[in-house]
Amino acid sequence: MGAGREFTDSFFTTRDSPGGTDVVFRSDEAEKHYRRFLEELGIDALARLRIPLVATFGFCAHFVALRENWDLYRDRSGTVPSGVLSSSLFDAIVRACVRDALAFYETTLDLGLRILAVMPPQRVPGQSDPAVFMAAQESIRLAVEQLGAEVVDLRHRTTGPDGLQRPELCEADDEIHGNLSFGRIVLAELLDRGL
Repeated sequence: MGAGREFTDSFFTTRDSPGGTDVVFRSDEAEKHYRRFLEELGIDALARLRIPLVATFGFCAHFVALRENWDLYRDRSGTVPSGVLSSSLFDAIVRACVRDALAFYETTLDLGLRILAVMPPQRVPGQSDPAVFMAAQESIRLAVEQLGAEVVDLRHRTTGPDGLQRPELCEADDEIHGNLSFGRIVLAELLDRGL
């Protein structure tokens, strides 16, 4: 539907429709894809969805972890101290960065939908801070779980000892995405969960 960073803040609204409460995406392209998806399922509103909704919204921790976003918090060695990364201030900042993604999960859960929120490939591009990425991702994961969504966390199957995506599951010439092999692991997990 679009790049991950497009689904963190101010990307949707809700409306009442004959089919029940519905989500409206502010991006014309996302809205077009969404309406086509509903049409393929023979429904006219998200409230009528009877299968699990799979989403990755908000899990773009590499965007939250952009190095320049955290320069204010760096110590003399150039790192963001662990005390900052584990603080309630850090958690509040991260949740604010993905506030509408969290609002999307809350809205869809309130509709009675079963949400499978898939965590991203464990890839940290050069412009992002790896320690901030890991801490931000954990804040996002906990926030989504606290709302009641099921988080699909495949890190135990897809990462090496360093916690990063294994090379054979990485998209070539791409710093962020997983490849087809990674996608197969995600799909198998979703099928195991009743998709």
